[in-house]
Amino acid sequence: MLKKPDYDKLPPLVVDYLRYLEVVKNKSDLTVAEYANDLRTFFRFLLKSRGLADPECEFETVDISRIDLNFLKTVSLTDAYAFLSYCRSERKNEAVTRARKAISIKRFFRYLSVQMKLLDENPMQELDSPKLKKSLPKYLTLEQSLTLLGCVDGKYKQRDYCIITLFLNCGIRLSELVSLNVRDIRDDNTVRITGKGNKERLIYLNSACVRAIEQYLAVRPADGIKDKEALFISRNRRRINPRTVQNIVNNFLKKANLDGQGFSVHKLRHTAATLMYQYGDVDILLIKDILGHENLSTTEIYTHIVDKQLKDAVESNPLSRVKQSEEKK
Repeated sequence: MLKKPDYDKLPPLVVDYLRYLEVVKNKSDLTVAEYANDLRTFFRFLLKSRGLADPECEFETVDISRIDLNFLKTVSLTDAYAFLSYCRSERKNEAVTRARKAISIKRFFRYLSVQMKLLDENPMQELDSPKLKKSLPKYLTLEQSLTLLGCVDGKYKQRDYCIITLFLNCGIRLSELVSLNVRDIRDDNTVRITGKGNKERLIYLNSACVRAIEQYLAVRPADGIKDKEALFISRNRRRINPRTVQNIVNNFLKKANLDGQGFSVHKLRHTAATLMYQYGDVDILLIKDILGHENLSTTEIYTHIVDKQLKDAVESNPLSRVKQSEEKK
């Protein structure tokens, strides 16, 4: 993954765009790095395919820093599709990865033509992304969720139980959980979440969350902590890291005999949203705000889960395949 110190190896216009994403669009460092990597790969492909790079040079070492506006004016829609074809056949990128690369290219050229007015026309205006298969998110049932919570034990029982409780009740992301500070837990039983793009939102804590947090804070280490602000502390007295949380969840999924079924930390987020919609009679717009989704279409997939369950319930009726007998003439 490209890091900020490597930005001097990118074309100046690409660096300007990345700064625009950071400062104006308030994108996260990870998102900006993904855009940078996608554009770098695209321009390396163009230089290689046009014979403008040293033929002996490995693809990953092609220098693109000298690409300027004159070069960008020669880039066409055909180039973009050729690149996506290369990503599929040579780099073995899945459709979701190719779709992201297409978006990175399309938005960069829109920036050049719309925001900066450097191009008279946007050559990527009609660029289509690979079609993605729509699949329903995987989630734990209510019974499975209760089983998972019931399996939490061990030396760090209060911490681990609190972590899983927040995932299952609040639907927060892994990155949001590990970044929680003690001061984010407010006296009015709400928690301040810092989500994607550093956007903040407040989530109300139900009684299970409040109780789990209180029990954890009662045993939370107080001495020798490297990050005193952090809510969740690792055994090394540091802020807990994402990998540790993943291991915690995976270990208890295994103990609950729920391993090997595709469940993960992120699936606990799906579980929270699904259970809220199924059992809480919660408006989908409220779930959107709780999850911190930018677009309603992202949240609406949870309504499809329930629709499918209703269909499956009707289909499971033992009378569903009974046919009316034909009357004899």
